[in-house]
Amino acid sequence: MAKKPHKYTKELQFDIKTREKIIERDGGCIFCMMGYPRENTTWLDLTIRDIMHFIPKSQLGLGIEQNGALGCRYHHSKLDNGNEGLREEMLKDFEAYLRNIYPDWDKEELVYRKYDF
Repeated sequence: MAKKPHKYTKELQFDIKTREKIIERDGGCIFCMMGYPRENTTWLDLTIRDIMHFIPKSQLGLGIEQNGALGCRYHHSKLDNGNEGLREEMLKDFEAYLRNIYPDWDKEELVYRKYDF
């Protein structure tokens, strides 16, 4: 028998309306627009677009506009895996990007809390 998902699981996902807003807001991969390297990649990795969490779902990051940005599959993988030592720099630039859009942006508002819903 399959394990029942946690009640908060839905809150961590970007719903379709939120995805559409982020895609419209960003227009393309934020890291490509910032000039991040794109070495040893394929056309497909740069073409597929993902909505990236700033605070990851594994850390209970909410699926809200203020916690997401559009990224190509290549840069999303670099951000998530951090295997080339770029993760900290990418997170810093990701945060600056979100702060520029949302002046009262606050990391604490991006995390699921049991009693907020």
